[in-house]
Amino acid sequence: MRKYLHVFAIGIQNTLVYRVNFFFRAAFGLIPLAGTLFVWRAIYADKPAGANIGDYTLSGMVSYYLLVNFVDALTAVAEDDWQIAADIKDGNISQFLLKPLDYLAYRMCLYVSGRAIYTVFAIVPVALFTFWLRADFTLPSDPMTAGIFALSVVLAGLLQFFLAYVMALLAFWVLDVSTFIFIQFAFEYLASGHLFPLDILPGWLAQLLKLTPYPYLCYFPISVYLGRVTGPELWQGLAMQILWVVLGYGLARLVWSRGIKKYSAVGG
Repeated sequence: MRKYLHVFAIGIQNTLVYRVNFFFRAAFGLIPLAGTLFVWRAIYADKPAGANIGDYTLSGMVSYYLLVNFVDALTAVAEDDWQIAADIKDGNISQFLLKPLDYLAYRMCLYVSGRAIYTVFAIVPVALFTFWLRADFTLPSDPMTAGIFALSVVLAGLLQFFLAYVMALLAFWVLDVSTFIFIQFAFEYLASGHLFPLDILPGWLAQLLKLTPYPYLCYFPISVYLGRVTGPELWQGLAMQILWVVLGYGLARLVWSRGIKKYSAVGG
């Protein structure tokens, strides 16, 4: 355990080099969010007073997109998938085969350290932006809802990491994984609820998407926070999220064991 704590500490130190970059990335990342909110305000302005879109009031929609930004800051994979693919392509993975260090745990430590530092420096502009829109921001209905939301965000982060890890491991078989990573990102952006709430889609399509891991990256945690899933539906969704995390972990281990058999490195 001590060696992984050391890796975590090294990850913190390396990430702190880019602390100013993180602050400005978070600050300028609010510009597209502001544009999205202005578009939705214009849409609601053209409707009769009190009209909803897919059961969302204007305040509900504003809260949804603010939470998208918050969950994304906590869970998004930054450069981890590219770095994993580069380790395989460049032969750097060889050093991990000769040391008593689990590569999955090593990358997980770096992922968590990176998210921790990014969140610390991103929280200031995000908090100020949220304060500006405080009139339309919804708070959790009770402490239990807030706790389940926090658990769901942690599970979303784990699932996000395992999906990126598996995609990066394709570098064992193909020379350039960028196409696969971009395809995954595009589909994830649509199917996870980043672009719009999934429950404004036709019912059959929303239910179909819930059978995939993507809604549990963003849409489900936010729905928990907003109280849009309760009772049996809440526990069923949480069970599905846990199931996908377990399957993601198992797939990560399987692809690694298969890929390492095909791996070869020369020189040094």
